[in-house]
Parts: sequence; structure tokens; C-alpha cells
Amino acid sequence: MCHQTVSLIARHLETAGTPTVCLTSARDITAAGNPPRAVFVDYPLGHTSGRPFDPEDQYDITRAALAGLETIDEPGDILDLGRRWSDDDGWKADAMRTDGEDTRSARDTTPQWQYPEDRIAAEGTTNSGETT
Repeated sequence: MCHQTVSLIARHLETAGTPTVCLTSARDITAAGNPPRAVFVDYPLGHTSGRPFDPEDQYDITRAALAGLETIDEPGDILDLGRRWSDDDGWKADAMRTDGEDTRSARDTTPQWQYPEDRIAAEGTTNSGETT
């Protein structure tokens, strides 16, 4: 699911009183979405909760993410678990390529919002700029 969508859903659930933690592998997108709590692993998309066929890695990441419910106390904080996928297969270089078949450009670091209400929800502010 989209990191931005998950961030907005988490903010909504938290407002309703349900604690959340987002497990993410796209730190910049997660930071732009500003979820109440997030845990980051530097793994390829689709492998955020661990390496395939590696239950120990999967359990460790899941446990650490759930522990974030108790240890992350500042809204918007992103806890980096320090997990790095080996780049022996060049996955990161392939994902960032802008030549050849993949012509995506670099990600804009400025948050983009479809509607003003989306910005308000992500930033946790009101139209007047007050924090919610």
C-alpha cells in the first residue's frame, strides 16, 4: 500500500484513539506523510517486513516495529532499525536509475498535496496553522 496513504490512515486512526505504527521502506515519503509513529528499514519495496524465507529477520523486524508503539513518543518520529539489504545484487542502483527502461526522475523533497485538507491532515494543523 502507498506510504502516503498509510500515513494518513494512521493519523486518522490515532485521532480516533487507536495507536498505530507504520513499517516503511521509503523514508522520504513517510516523512512527508508525517504518521504518528514509523519504523524504517532500508529494504526494497515489497520486503519491508523482512527478507523472503528468513523468518528470523521477519520476526525481528515485526517485534521492533511493534515495540515502536511504546518507544516512539514524539509524533512524526521515524525510528531507523538500522536494517540494510545487501546491495550485492544492485537493487538500489536499479531502483534509482533514470536511464534505460526506468525513466523516473528524482523524488521532489517538497511535500505535494492533492487538496489543502490533505496537507492539514498530514501536518496535524488547522487552516489557521494551529497544531491539532
